[in-house]
Amino acid sequence: MPVTDKGILTRLYFVAGGLFLFAAAVMFKLVSIQMVDGDKYKDLADKRTSKMFTIAPNRGNLYSDDGSLLATSVSRYTIRFDAVTVKDKTFNENVKPLANSLAKLLGKTPSHYQQVLRKAKANKNRYTLLARNLDYSDYMAVKEFPLLKLGPYKGGLIVEQKTVREHPLGKIAERSVGYERIDENGYYTRVGLEGAFGQYLGGVEGKRLKQKIAKGQWKPIGTDNIVEPQDGYDVISTIDVNIQDIAHHALLKQLDYYKADHGCVIVMETKTGEVKAISNLGRTKEGKYYERLNYAIGESHEPGSTFKLMNIVAALEDGIIDTSSVKDTEKGYWKIYKHRVRDSKHGGYGKITMSKAFEVSSNTAFAKMIHNGYKENPERYVNRLMNMGLHKELGMPIKGEGKPVIRYPGDKGWSGLSLAQMAYGYEVSVTPMQTLAFYNAIANDGEMVKPRLIKEVKEWNRTVEVFDKEVLNPSICSKETISKVKQLLKNTVEKKHGTGHGLYSPNFSMAGKTGTCQKDYVSKDPDKLKYISTFAGYFPADNPKYSCIVVIHEPDKSVGYYGADVSGPVFKSVAQKVYATSPLVDEINMEDVKDGNLDSSYQKYYVQAQKKQTTVPNVKGMCGMDAVAILENLGLNVEIQGNGKVKKQSVTKGTEISKVKNKIVLVLS
Repeated sequence: MPVTDKGILTRLYFVAGGLFLFAAAVMFKLVSIQMVDGDKYKDLADKRTSKMFTIAPNRGNLYSDDGSLLATSVSRYTIRFDAVTVKDKTFNENVKPLANSLAKLLGKTPSHYQQVLRKAKANKNRYTLLARNLDYSDYMAVKEFPLLKLGPYKGGLIVEQKTVREHPLGKIAERSVGYERIDENGYYTRVGLEGAFGQYLGGVEGKRLKQKIAKGQWKPIGTDNIVEPQDGYDVISTIDVNIQDIAHHALLKQLDYYKADHGCVIVMETKTGEVKAISNLGRTKEGKYYERLNYAIGESHEPGSTFKLMNIVAALEDGIIDTSSVKDTEKGYWKIYKHRVRDSKHGGYGKITMSKAFEVSSNTAFAKMIHNGYKENPERYVNRLMNMGLHKELGMPIKGEGKPVIRYPGDKGWSGLSLAQMAYGYEVSVTPMQTLAFYNAIANDGEMVKPRLIKEVKEWNRTVEVFDKEVLNPSICSKETISKVKQLLKNTVEKKHGTGHGLYSPNFSMAGKTGTCQKDYVSKDPDKLKYISTFAGYFPADNPKYSCIVVIHEPDKSVGYYGADVSGPVFKSVAQKVYATSPLVDEINMEDVKDGNLDSSYQKYYVQAQKKQTTVPNVKGMCGMDAVAILENLGLNVEIQGNGKVKKQSVTKGTEISKVKNKIVLVLS
């Protein structure tokens, strides 16, 4: 059919109309987006190009009881370069001097940094890494470098700050000080004091807006935060750094000498329950020791003969025996059913009083005492132990406290042998801290106090919260029983037949009990037989100031394994050095530790009148601004000279803060 002019015109009108309608629809949508849904799409665009990031606050400082730093936060800085914001002329004029400055500070060649900078400029890179993890002094230096000193918008400077945790004491008390970490899924791992008191130390997060400049790359917008982070509170712990150092090194020497698997030491103030030292050391495959796990609080195990104290207290309270009661140790073993209870002395001790049985640690005498005394009513015995709180956890703030195990008649595992086994510390399980809490209660005239690791929470000079003594049991037993068992603990060290007599010193008094426990004793293979060696007690014997427990696992049997030989010397070393560094006595002539297995070269502890440790630490060898952060956290004014690590400090360690009138000058190199 021929195409007419009218047909062509109709088609043109149709096309024109369609185009008009399409244009109208587009215009309508544009107006709708802009006027109606503008805020919605603007927010969507902003979310794709900008994002709010959290800023971790500075954790509060963790101090010892005398104000020495156990843990503090220091800042670290990462420097990046935005090549797009810098004009070509400015870049070309400054690239060489900037490369020279970076090379001088960071160590690589100027040509290397020129290449990095020019490549970033050519590729229009907005997030080029220049330096990572700088301390404060290096960061301040970089801010004044050519080009970068022009700031983020003209000089391309991008600064990212983070905080890291430093432990000025290093490996000492590392596990007890602990840490708090969060993984990518938001789950926390809390260890030691840092984890236990994170609610005080942690602070409140801040907010900062960042702009997306490339895939996975976000640049801070401006220099100010939307919400400033609030720093955490400071926590004053009960730890005494001097006693902690003594305990750590005494334990380390003994573990190394006996090639033991692991061990712990706890020192506690008798009246208050304040833990003054807690050291946990475990052996690596290479034979080195470090703070691997918190054995003192978390490891529950059979205590062995240190549990005889609990048993004689129970028997005295229930009138089963008196200290003058006599038991026949026969030939050094007592057969009960098909089991033999043996004494460590071949041939036994003959007929002895329960007082001497405690002092020589006779298993047969104690097995007879508990089995014969309670076999008609074993519930009475277990109830007595429970009345003294031995079945309860202490409720320590540090996570992972081991659960004590005291079986009840009828429970799984209870048998006709249970009373005899429990009599000398088997078929029961307690942690070193739980054992020490009981010994401390004896030293404290029957009052059991909760072991305490924190004294105070502060914000600068303002006290936020004070933690006072907490009494768990005002009287675990009668005063008469307390008096009797105190004498037994003293005799164990002072009498020649006592298992702890090797620790005796005419210069200072101690009281305590040895313990040697077999591990894997069901095995018939003697090579698999291992031991736990323990000494628990307090000092001075007559007016106790501190209680202490030493537990060492799996010493080399060829060297020794009895509690008196393995753990006892650590207890003595701690006691005599604490005597020498605290006002327990007016005048002491200290003798060297005998046995040859503890290094007696700690001459710094044998000072008759050593002054109390001050709060000005030794910062030599530290990075400049790490030292600045530590000193400023103590309220001191600091001036630095140079770059690098601290070579000299103008105020020496040991100077009281109140006597520091001027700035502390740190010379860096």
